[in-house]
Amino acid sequence: MAFTRPRALRRAAAISIVAGLVLAAACSSGEQDYGPGVTSAPCPGSANKDRGCIYLGVLSDLGGGPFAPLGISMNEGQLAFWNQVNESGGIGGYDIDITTYSRDTSFDPRVHRTAYHEIEPHVLALAQSLGTGQSIAMLNQMDADDMVSVAATQWSGWNYRSADRNLVLSAGYSYCTEAVMGLDWFAETHYAPSNIAVVAYRGNWGGDYASGALKWALANGATIADRIDTGPNGEVGDQNGPVEEILAAAPDLVMLATGPAETAEIVGKLVKSGFTGRFLGSLPTWNAALLQTPAAAALTALYNYTTPVDSWAGDSVGAQRARAAVDSEPANFGYSLGWAISYPLEALLIAAAENKELTRSGLRRSVMNLKPDGEGMVVIHPAGAERPDLSAEWSVVFEPDQQAPMGARAISTGYQGTTLARLGIHEPCTRL
Repeated sequence: MAFTRPRALRRAAAISIVAGLVLAAACSSGEQDYGPGVTSAPCPGSANKDRGCIYLGVLSDLGGGPFAPLGISMNEGQLAFWNQVNESGGIGGYDIDITTYSRDTSFDPRVHRTAYHEIEPHVLALAQSLGTGQSIAMLNQMDADDMVSVAATQWSGWNYRSADRNLVLSAGYSYCTEAVMGLDWFAETHYAPSNIAVVAYRGNWGGDYASGALKWALANGATIADRIDTGPNGEVGDQNGPVEEILAAAPDLVMLATGPAETAEIVGKLVKSGFTGRFLGSLPTWNAALLQTPAAAALTALYNYTTPVDSWAGDSVGAQRARAAVDSEPANFGYSLGWAISYPLEALLIAAAENKELTRSGLRRSVMNLKPDGEGMVVIHPAGAERPDLSAEWSVVFEPDQQAPMGARAISTGYQGTTLARLGIHEPCTRL
């Protein structure tokens, strides 16, 4: 008598066979077979057919917004970084792809959100999310998706687990501590400012930088003569309002947390109107193209800006590797920044691969106690720590120089100052 398999068993066997065929098809076509963003199939165009692919997303201003020159150059730095990772053997049997799911958000919050939802099903993590407000606005969704991201901004909240929920990897100082260290350097190098005006984009970036300036002023007997909120010219039209306010307040130092175009306009119009003080800018204020504007002479004579990353011509191991990765000088400093902010995610991917947890939830668990090495190019706080070690932070100070790489010369590297240690900062300088 022939044995007849019960109907339920026959149905289960059929489901198993179909599932096996679906999985085989997925593997052969490069679809996800280990969770979002991780496939056994090689990355597009990869010569390493024995490796799978880890897809990382990029949400940045790649052409349409006020920070396009910076965003494009940062993306080039990250491409060079991950290319050298792939050339060195990849991570855990995988190459890294940050091109397939790269999107131009034009620094527009609505476009940023739409692009996130478009690429979310296909990536393991975000290699770059440009825009403090844009990234903060997505935190709840990222939390639900277990989406770890690299911050392409320096908001102080990224250094505090209570604010970023172990989701955002950062490198270098915050905008808040940038202002504090920058003012220490300024007071030592030029003069002790007593009456400071701060012109900043509305939101967490500008608020963070202005908060640092206020903390420094309170600790050093200075006054914030005026705090002026502004926005990109594409949003507000021009900077005539801030210029008029500054002239009325008569400060001896103007601090800037704006885009490059707004920086050139404010500096140029103020100097033309008889302002005799100096200017100190946050990292995003500068672009070498400003040396081709009518404000070039005023900027060269009166303006400095700070960065959290060793310069293109720096001596650190990281700076040397970044230079060796490309054949020609980048368009601007964003290249070095893009390279530097990639270190934490590389360390996280390595840790997750070693833990056999190359999934979104696995990455999030692996963040705890992570201590990335910035190769002397940038300070990176332990990613899972409750708060940053402010005593380890330093900055690089630049001045415009037509003959220097990317139009600016580093005049102080590794600068720390003394005020930061006296402030006792234990939480983000601005809140969500």
